[in-house]
Amino acid sequence: MSLRGSIAGAALLVMGAPGAASAQETLNLYCSVQVEWCQAVANTFSRTTGVRVNMTQKGSGETLAQIRAEAQNPRGDVWFGGTGDPHLVMAEEGLSEEYKSPKLEQLNAWAVKQAQDSKYRTVGVYAGILGIGFNPELLKKKNLPAPSCWADLTKPEYKGEVQMANPASSGTAYVAIATLVQLMGEEQAFDFLKKMHANVNAYPRSGTGPIKAVARGETSVSVSFIHDAVTEDLAGLPAKAVPPCEGTGMEVGSMSIVKGARNMESAKKFYEWALTPDAQRLGAEVGKQFHTPSNKSTPLPERAPRLDQVKIINYDFAKYGSSAERGRLIARWEKEVGSLPR
Repeated sequence: MSLRGSIAGAALLVMGAPGAASAQETLNLYCSVQVEWCQAVANTFSRTTGVRVNMTQKGSGETLAQIRAEAQNPRGDVWFGGTGDPHLVMAEEGLSEEYKSPKLEQLNAWAVKQAQDSKYRTVGVYAGILGIGFNPELLKKKNLPAPSCWADLTKPEYKGEVQMANPASSGTAYVAIATLVQLMGEEQAFDFLKKMHANVNAYPRSGTGPIKAVARGETSVSVSFIHDAVTEDLAGLPAKAVPPCEGTGMEVGSMSIVKGARNMESAKKFYEWALTPDAQRLGAEVGKQFHTPSNKSTPLPERAPRLDQVKIINYDFAKYGSSAERGRLIARWEKEVGSLPR
């Protein structure tokens, strides 16, 4: 999610139930899903356990940068949510704690693979499908067809109508670049991104920024996760999304314990709680986020996009979640695409 939150840098202090925990039981939580979901997670965990939660909500790119900056003096205990690639980078750079949850056998294979690929320094908590978002009312007003394929985003009729987040700050946008590279080959993917750039009106920092702009009628089309369009649609706003006809990628939203966490016992307690069906229901029930939960016993929300009904590429999380590959692709995008005039 990408910058996955709607309010970058939001912070929340949640007090545990009186007498339920000692003054020392505290959790410093970095959260990279929508702010409403972050608040629900922090509040419910605090009520359930009595642990005081200090929550900071930022996108995945910004959170990774913060964890790197704090490496010599860690301030966070757990990083919850956000696309899986930066969590794998965090693991590779030795910034996350190895922890093998006894609940792994309860999780879907893609969540377990995330743990295995990271040598048990992260785990999958939800999955989402990358798609093309659009505002049907705005497209109708402008007499434009709804896009259905990646190729549509380079068509001249969509000039000034497209938004994609900035991959330097947004995990959503990085997943889009990595998806296109795997789908088309790197040279063709960057050729596509340059052509699409001519139609882009803005590269917001937040991964959810483009679909929110679509829902507000500020842009017609976005590169977004499909579940984020569902959230806007259920709020009564004109936002839809489709998986591109050529095929698309997916995210494995992840969770990691920060290496050297000050509140390690609280961190492990949260980690185990977050993998339970009760915790994983919160995304849809409170945060209105319609991902596929990682625990196989968690009911799949009715409006959640079905992974088995979409043409999803065999996304190489290990390769594109490596620090070198992620850094290289983002640097190339900044040099060859982001720097181009519009």
